[in-house]
Amino acid sequence: MELINLTIDNKAVKVENGTTILKAASKVGIKIPTLCYLGLDDLGVENKPGGCRICVVEVEGRRNLAPACATNCAEGMIVKSNSMRVLNARKTVLELILSDHPSDCLVCAKNGNCDLQSMAQDMGVREIHYQGEQSHYKEDFSPSIIREMDKCIMCRRCETMCNDFQTVGALSGVHRGFQAVVAPAFEQDLVKSPCTFCGQCVAVCPTGALTEVDHTNQVIRALANPRKKVIVQTAPAVRAALGESFGEEPGTLVTGKMVTALRQLGFDYVFDTDFAADLTIMEEGTELLDRLTRHLNGEENVALPILTSCCPAWVNFFEHYFPEMRDIPSTARSPQQMFGSIAKTYFADMIETKREDLVVVSIMPCLAKKYECQRDEFSVDGNPDVDYSISTRELAALIKQANIDFDSLEDSDFDQPMGESSGAGVIFGTTGGVIEAASRTAYELFTKKKHERISFEELRGFDGIRQATLDFDGLPIKIGIAHGLGNARKLLESIQDGSCEFHAIEIMACPGGCIGGGGQPLHHGKSSILLARQKAIYAEDSAKPIRKSHENKYIQELYDKFLGKPMSEKAHHLLHTHYFDRSGSDIVIKKD
Repeated sequence: MELINLTIDNKAVKVENGTTILKAASKVGIKIPTLCYLGLDDLGVENKPGGCRICVVEVEGRRNLAPACATNCAEGMIVKSNSMRVLNARKTVLELILSDHPSDCLVCAKNGNCDLQSMAQDMGVREIHYQGEQSHYKEDFSPSIIREMDKCIMCRRCETMCNDFQTVGALSGVHRGFQAVVAPAFEQDLVKSPCTFCGQCVAVCPTGALTEVDHTNQVIRALANPRKKVIVQTAPAVRAALGESFGEEPGTLVTGKMVTALRQLGFDYVFDTDFAADLTIMEEGTELLDRLTRHLNGEENVALPILTSCCPAWVNFFEHYFPEMRDIPSTARSPQQMFGSIAKTYFADMIETKREDLVVVSIMPCLAKKYECQRDEFSVDGNPDVDYSISTRELAALIKQANIDFDSLEDSDFDQPMGESSGAGVIFGTTGGVIEAASRTAYELFTKKKHERISFEELRGFDGIRQATLDFDGLPIKIGIAHGLGNARKLLESIQDGSCEFHAIEIMACPGGCIGGGGQPLHHGKSSILLARQKAIYAEDSAKPIRKSHENKYIQELYDKFLGKPMSEKAHHLLHTHYFDRSGSDIVIKKD
């Protein structure tokens, strides 16, 4: 690649041809402020910058100021990013943005974590010289996401993420001028759009225009109610990211501290969603082997490839866009929902508590989980299997609100019996982890032999779409893996057109899988953060005394005492589900 030389703020820079001024400046430690720039190159997303004009710089020989995020470097270019002309222009642009922005920062969900607020502080904006009418739009409440478009600054980061990375197409810019807004088609509510509630739009929004539905207050009320038994489950990806909210480096495992913090918050039992992940493997793995066996015996019309069903945003995606394929995914519920179902039956009986007096809370890296636990099929007589789902960010805020010194906490262990898990359950949190966990068990159940190695490294990685073939004692099993819904679309289309053939496919909606979920501490698309979290997940797996789901003694006990066997009538009733054609339907919201 051709290299070119330029100068930025009197610093010599050598970059590849085609590099923007913004990236060149970053290379030599010069920070140029941005709002619209998303920077998802690591995830394969082409940015569409240049909208906000906050990043303007002065280029010698050019009459007008240039947006650094959308201007490529040229040989011999001389750039000033800190001239008085530049600083004045940026401040003027920022004041114009703020002139059409609500000033209710004290009660905004993004207060203290708002890019616009931080930028105003950094630029020393203390008054706004431009006053006039402010735009007002209706608020939009969905099961997972709240849209407050009065706070939208039209950076259109959410649009880029929704359309280009996820290919969902739920958001786009509509109208022009003062009436311009980012919204679903025809300005519908999110529940009437193809939104999957993955939350990636929330993760990239620089203001409070897009936020998650916060269930923290409902959890606090439940914990304060002496008539309720409140139990909590924690997803595997949470432990690899929660520490970032308390100053830890990405990838720092805080499993033990997290358990202690949850006990101090007042939960009666602290359990692990990884237990339910092991349970999912027993059901999903058995379902895979059943389909595979019938296929090998020559039975026609066997639904292959089987698709994993742990990710609710992915489930919502294929219900909207590929409803004709809804007989292919596994009918196994997600670990969150399996946990809730077992908690309000098996465990409720164990502790002699009525279903309606047991409150199940989940801590998830995912905003779609808030939607999932409200689906009608996951409730009994109106009582949901999982009552409330809060994100990793919400848990961090709750710990701080309770004045718990997280850094000084001692480690403690999960409660039993629903706190024991294998390493296979842990790796559910990263792309490739579910299918690797399933393979560890499926291989031994299918071949009746111990596998010489536990880890299936060929299923690991970070490419958006991956393929691998596993040797099941002479039988080649073809596996497909995708993370990010845009990649999922490509993989499904390749199955439809016959260009790819697989026995099993794992799909996760978010970048990197659950480690990059919409409810995690913000990663801003940096693959280094996601890879650090992934490394932590695999480290916890390696440290587990058992690493295969079928070797979890508490899972074995659950089947012996309660479920019978995988795919039994009782297991199917409590642990499996069905799917719908949502291509032309609305999602019903339950009001709290």
